[in-house]
Amino acid sequence: MRLLTYTRNDAPIRLGAQVDDCVIDLAALAAHTGVELPGDLLSFIQADAPAREAARRLLLSDPATWPDEAVHQLDEVSLRAPLRPGKIIGVGLNYVEHVEESSRSLDTDKELPPRPVLFSKPATAVTGPGQPILHNGDLTAQLDWECELAVVIGRTARRVSEEDAYAYVFGYSIVNDISARDQRRSGQWFFSKGQDSYAPFGPAVVTADEVPDPMSLDLSLRVNGVTKQKSNTRHMLFPIARLIADISSGVTLEPGDVIATGSPSGVGAGMVPPEFLTPGDTVEATVEGIGTLTNPVTDAR
Repeated sequence: MRLLTYTRNDAPIRLGAQVDDCVIDLAALAAHTGVELPGDLLSFIQADAPAREAARRLLLSDPATWPDEAVHQLDEVSLRAPLRPGKIIGVGLNYVEHVEESSRSLDTDKELPPRPVLFSKPATAVTGPGQPILHNGDLTAQLDWECELAVVIGRTARRVSEEDAYAYVFGYSIVNDISARDQRRSGQWFFSKGQDSYAPFGPAVVTADEVPDPMSLDLSLRVNGVTKQKSNTRHMLFPIARLIADISSGVTLEPGDVIATGSPSGVGAGMVPPEFLTPGDTVEATVEGIGTLTNPVTDAR
């Protein structure tokens, strides 16, 4: 399933499933058939397999029986961030070429990290498709981009083995790991990466059953239509299963948590000369099978 969080005519946000060019309100469709389903994605994830199975059965039913209030054209709705995660765990230096790029331009270690490099972003950093990335010139002159595959956790994960890791994945999305490169503080990344709007997220969450090999997905990023990043998830230094095992060895992952799995090379700080985002720019992050997450850059002041 391709799951969206959307609003229509400024109504409260709803959970929908995209079917071709339509968005199907799952809770409304369920109510029409006497079934109950959550109206938001986080609750849907927390409801686990019974909710997913019920939704799939509903979507396989005859569309002619679907009520009008449950079916909307995609171009008639406004997409929002899929959910507000309890935790966003970022992974730094997870593509070999980005390790070299960062050592040259950001003074990080030139050696490959022996374990995943982890940091966090607060939920307040999340913004949705089409929503602005805020450029505050009082705080940064080095606003940068990073296209990343996002892993959405579906079950409570504590001390999970690599062999069992994928059983805890609900689905996949996109995070653009926005960074103020000049706001790293004594090697700490929280303020550099955690400011408001620094976690564009979406446009959808695709359930794990529809992504047969998440370690073989093309990803790319464009600024004003010009390609800056282009790679494939197969080039991750630490694959998804290793990340889940490593994180859950000491931090409990909960349903709806998001792991941003790292950026390939091609970030603005690594360009010669360096390039950074400014108000008026448009950033498009694309991951194969998930879609394109587009955000404008606007002046925050």
